[in-house]
Amino acid sequence: MKKVELKDAKPYQAPKHFGMTALRLHGREETGSQTFWVGLSRFLPGGGAEFDASPAEKVYFVLEGEVTIKCQSGEVNTLGPWDSIYIGAEESRAIVNETNQPASMLVIIGYTE
Repeated sequence: MKKVELKDAKPYQAPKHFGMTALRLHGREETGSQTFWVGLSRFLPGGGAEFDASPAEKVYFVLEGEVTIKCQSGEVNTLGPWDSIYIGAEESRAIVNETNQPASMLVIIGYTE
């Protein structure tokens, strides 16, 4: 068991993201988690992520504010507090905070090796 306090979380650069800050909460280096990692993403108004896909499955869980998730197929989902979405491996998505308020989202991603 390993407790992580927010004050000790380390920021990381999330590729193709803009107007946001990412903190790694759990993972191999942080707590020894071997199958998944957990991050906290804070999106400013207008912040988000470009269309991209990865080999890992993901779950996004919105804590506060609102984010819109867009799929390459044209599907659009807006998530508010306590809403979540599963994104499959190699499924392309974009993220945007279309509001004038900051948004916070937990990101849970499985390791692929």
